[in-house]
Amino acid sequence: MENRILTGEKLKEDQGEMSIRPESLSEYVGQKEVKENLEIFIKAAKMREEPLDHVLLYGPPGLGKTTLAYIIAHELGSNIKTTSGPAIEKSGDLAAILSTLEPGDVLFIDEIHRIPRFIEEILYSAMEDFTLDIVVGNDTSSRNIQIDLPPFTLVGATTRAGDLTGPLRDRFGIINKLNYYTVEELEQIARRTAKVLEVTIEPDAAHELAKRSRGTPRITNRLFKRVRDYALVMGNGTMDLEITKLALDKLKVDGLGLDETDYHLLKSIVEKFNGGPVGIEAIASSIGEEETTIEDVYEPYLLQTGLLKRTPRGRMVTKKAYEHLGIPYKEKETK
Repeated sequence: MENRILTGEKLKEDQGEMSIRPESLSEYVGQKEVKENLEIFIKAAKMREEPLDHVLLYGPPGLGKTTLAYIIAHELGSNIKTTSGPAIEKSGDLAAILSTLEPGDVLFIDEIHRIPRFIEEILYSAMEDFTLDIVVGNDTSSRNIQIDLPPFTLVGATTRAGDLTGPLRDRFGIINKLNYYTVEELEQIARRTAKVLEVTIEPDAAHELAKRSRGTPRITNRLFKRVRDYALVMGNGTMDLEITKLALDKLKVDGLGLDETDYHLLKSIVEKFNGGPVGIEAIASSIGEEETTIEDVYEPYLLQTGLLKRTPRGRMVTKKAYEHLGIPYKEKETK
């Protein structure tokens, strides 16, 4: 998959996003219930002088799971160590990370669903009993050693909660789903980013930017930077409505936050499969994309906006999508 500007996945150009991330729950915009619950749990853990229960955060990419992990560590007054599921390939990798933890530290594992199964089993005792049981040596002279670990909080993040095993999921005391943001919340984020980066953005420009950001803060901030460039080169540096619309149109991001990839997917279903229902395998084959990429990256927003729907027989393009694509819609006969 090419690097889409509208993907919630992290791109190289997002490396500077740490500088605009909120550092506390009070600064964090959106996810109201998640935020309120975490605030209570963190305060209670500090009052008991115990580590916070392990936290699982799940939801589409770009909604702030990593940011929340850093905020949890900040609110606890703890250090944070970060890694990802694919980076932990052998037991020694996990042992190296866990052995550097100090009491009360936060360990953040992104893409936790991609941890190999044998590593996951070692993680169970680390999460439950704060001990590390590993086998060292070869088959003829192997031995089991147990290492005591300091109390810590594991924060796991995943875009595919369904891929987590039951035993791993059960070891998280706090499980939170992050949902897409409202336009109003994304406007707040755009205004906050403008303040941090010392750029002027007009209210209607912030609204337009938010409207086209697919409910995803990472996309808001990415588009913000692109519009800022247009404002600097083609305007007076102020992000107003006219320059924002011009920039987003040039970037081929339409009024609903769709790009050419979304149009390609929807039109393929309409033109090749009469609007559906059609199976995910057939869609993947017709547009030359992986099934998991369609499910994780393309579909969530199209489903959220009501342009696509899942049925027992497959995916279907909705009447709203036909209207958005400018294609005449015919009611299907029911048999």
